[in-house]
Amino acid sequence: MDDLNVELDSDDYQAALDSGLLPIREVARATGVNAVTLRAWERRYGLIVPQRTPKGHRLYAQEHVERIQAILTWLNRGVSVSQVKGLLDARQPVNDNLDNGWQALRLELLQAIGDLAERRLDEGFNRALALYPPRTLCEQLLLPLLLDLEQRWQGQFGAQLEQVFFYTWLRSKLGARIYHNNRQHSSAPLLLANLSIQPMEPGLWLCAWLVSSADCPVEVLDWALPPGELNLAVERMAPRALLLYSSQALDATQLRRQLPKLNESCSVPVLMVGPAASIHQQELRALSALHLAEDPLSAQRSLLRQGLLDPR
Repeated sequence: MDDLNVELDSDDYQAALDSGLLPIREVARATGVNAVTLRAWERRYGLIVPQRTPKGHRLYAQEHVERIQAILTWLNRGVSVSQVKGLLDARQPVNDNLDNGWQALRLELLQAIGDLAERRLDEGFNRALALYPPRTLCEQLLLPLLLDLEQRWQGQFGAQLEQVFFYTWLRSKLGARIYHNNRQHSSAPLLLANLSIQPMEPGLWLCAWLVSSADCPVEVLDWALPPGELNLAVERMAPRALLLYSSQALDATQLRRQLPKLNESCSVPVLMVGPAASIHQQELRALSALHLAEDPLSAQRSLLRQGLLDPR
């Protein structure tokens, strides 16, 4: 790949694009790894070394894209980013005994949450955010962290305080990134709505963050609304799809009357996500055109598969 690192004259920039090279924004869109993370991989670890124009613009060849996909494969197996270059260069097979560092980071964040230390929590998450794409962070850090917290909060004094502290931080952290991403796009949003009585559903906000990271605008309704008002929201916002989330079992009225009526009358595709989708799987599968997903990761996959996150 030495020929890929030849500096290009500025006059050849468009010609390079025409020949199949990609600017960083297109690589980010194709791989799901944002530009900030791609630059960090280059500067800190030499994982990806693109071509540069005299003005410093990065250009990527297909080989670079394939290498990014290989990096993601390792990251999704739980390998830390600091170990990936050696594994790629040595063409090593998967080793389940690799020290991936995720457990240490989870313990660091758990301690910060227990101490109600917002700055330490923020700093630990920001370090990971600079190096890993959202899907990897969700799968390897945030979802396991939530499971650890749910187990710790069973019968523990001060559990509600920790829960409110962490959920408030998470919503603020992800909400700020979603707000920034929304400002970059003007296409129809994905509408996400909370069906449970619990406010600040973390799974709902993880869904929103993953969707937003795929360059799709999102709107989040964090409080439960009656089906008629959800239909009104769809009518006024004109979203590309409606994602319903609940970590709790639905009551009989929701399950037998409200949700079927909403699904039948809604003018856009409807996706039901969260533990409720598993609890009521048999009943929900009987509703035509309603798509089910158990967690934020499978929800993102379902939306991608249906083409609902495609640029519009």
